[in-house]
Amino acid sequence: MRRILTAVITILFATTMLHAASIGSWRAYLAYTDITEIEKAGNELFVLASRNLYLYNIDDQSVRTFSKMDALSDCSIAHIAWNKKAGRLVVIYDNKNIDLLEPNGDCVNMPEYYMKSMTGDKTINDIYISDQYAYLATGFGIIKLDVSKAEISNTYQLDKNITAVAISGQNIYARVDKQSYIVASLQSNLLDPNNWTATTNVPNGIFDKDKSVWNEYIETLRNIATDGPQYNYFGFMRFVDNHLYTVVGGYGAGIEEDRAGAVQVWDGNSWLIYQDNLQNITNYEYKDLMSVDVDPTDASHVFAGGRTGTYEFRSGQFTQAYSCHNSTLGTAIGATQNGRESYTLAESVKYDAEGNLWVLNSQSQTAPIHVLQKDNTWKTFTSSSLMNDDRTLGALQALTFDSKGLLWFVNNHWTKPSLHFFNPQTEEVTSFFNFINQDGTRVDVNSVQCIAEDKNGDFWVGTNIAPLLLSRNKITEQEPEFEQVKVPRNDGTNYADYLLSGVNISGIVVDGGNRKWFATKGNGVYLISADNLTQLQHFTAENSNLLSNNIESIAIDNATGEVFFGTDKGLCSYISDATAVVDEMTKETVYAYPNPVRPDYTGLITITGLTYDADIKIVTANGALVAEGRSNGGTFTWDGRDQSNGKRVASGVYMVMAATSEGSKGTVCKIAIVR
Repeated sequence: MRRILTAVITILFATTMLHAASIGSWRAYLAYTDITEIEKAGNELFVLASRNLYLYNIDDQSVRTFSKMDALSDCSIAHIAWNKKAGRLVVIYDNKNIDLLEPNGDCVNMPEYYMKSMTGDKTINDIYISDQYAYLATGFGIIKLDVSKAEISNTYQLDKNITAVAISGQNIYARVDKQSYIVASLQSNLLDPNNWTATTNVPNGIFDKDKSVWNEYIETLRNIATDGPQYNYFGFMRFVDNHLYTVVGGYGAGIEEDRAGAVQVWDGNSWLIYQDNLQNITNYEYKDLMSVDVDPTDASHVFAGGRTGTYEFRSGQFTQAYSCHNSTLGTAIGATQNGRESYTLAESVKYDAEGNLWVLNSQSQTAPIHVLQKDNTWKTFTSSSLMNDDRTLGALQALTFDSKGLLWFVNNHWTKPSLHFFNPQTEEVTSFFNFINQDGTRVDVNSVQCIAEDKNGDFWVGTNIAPLLLSRNKITEQEPEFEQVKVPRNDGTNYADYLLSGVNISGIVVDGGNRKWFATKGNGVYLISADNLTQLQHFTAENSNLLSNNIESIAIDNATGEVFFGTDKGLCSYISDATAVVDEMTKETVYAYPNPVRPDYTGLITITGLTYDADIKIVTANGALVAEGRSNGGTFTWDGRDQSNGKRVASGVYMVMAATSEGSKGTVCKIAIVR
């Protein structure tokens, strides 16, 4: 029997597709380009770059990155400092969380300060290392950490903004607002603010940082190619042909930081950064990019839309910009600088199947909808419903074609939040400005931010206060009814609650199982079942590896089930248990992984290549049933246990019987399990 099982395992291992990531796992795609701090730890260097952390080995030039997915407890790092005596790196996050990290990846979290509620300014401005201690200069005083014991030794409440700390002789010095200084004797009671006195007698260079490590290694580190994007900005994403296309976003989304106008593309193995010095090339005042799409007739041909029109790229190189100066696109309201038009709002671009580029032109006097045709000529479409005081609406965004060829988009502006679709055949625009739910109640939204079509052909609309559902059979009505799905409380009453009521929906994608992923501003990510009634997941930064609760964009690779989350702290993803369906199941398309299942594997076993809602039965070689269920899109998962007793099944070869929801076209694949 063992020889037969070994032979089967060999065949399966040779023929089964191998998958690197398992269902339920997380990935981080972080930038490590902008180096701000370097700390030497023996023959290794801890490097803070783009607010993320990596470790460089001076001897063998190896690089190890750290993130919330493996060692760290948080993300977006403000400062680091190496404590030689404790053998730990002090890691300070923007949100005031604290980690103590060892070079081998062991990490101790110190959340006390992060969780403490206080009226003073909790900002940590700097770190000073002395013996086994780390002195943190804060907005209210000084915190003394015992790095070896991983505890806060003392807190010196000085009611001053301390920007640096240093010890010289028997005195401790503190710089206040970079302008004045206070001093205290280490022998005195430092908890008493009266023992700290103002001074101008400060030892020369006491607050100067030692730049020797920086000067010695910065050029070497700048030449290291870390596996990540160049920027941690992902305001918009679109998944096309196994590639994730992203742009930085920012404009109109309440983003304060200055973002580079970059296109970053992930092909599953590496990042391609498009030529991004656009501001210098075009001499345009603004550089914001807010959408991107790929020519279906030429994958090397990409367009991005932004605050100053559209940008054309070929093979990653910029070729042409189109604005109010050289196209039909019109300038935005009040967009003048030194007597000339300074920007053209083209916030959303989308190709049709024939290779024509559709562009939304907000706040222009010309027309709201433009198309750059395959012959490189422009065509415009006007619509009275999209005009407001002789200008187009303020923030036309989220262009997408539905399964019937209609072009949908939103006006994400508080003055006239609305939903629209354009019929290219009739050249007519249908607009929805009033959102009345099934109870006849007006849903008073301030912004309409996104739209997605589900597998039933209906439309999910993301607003600042809830997701709304619009049935396809109602889109021709003058005042259609938008449904707020009612979820029964199941508490013995007949009461129900509106689905995600009060939640600000920033993005929506529908997976292969017709489940809805809702990205939010401030509430993380929700996964809702295909029937819309069950919350399957609610990922937050607190209960998962999600980098932040503020999600700016979302995209999905339906072939693998990987869902990408563009947060305000970088890009991460989750491997879900639903993939795209196949039209027909065959022995060539249906397979399981991992296969063989080795003794140390305890995760889910995945069967993929299935039709929608396929009926799955897993049986022993003798035909005994051990598991059964329905697929999520094209995927079914099994925990490797017998459903009758809940125990892990024994070694052997198990048959996967798969059939369509109608019971036809059955097929078989095999799973070898070794205990």
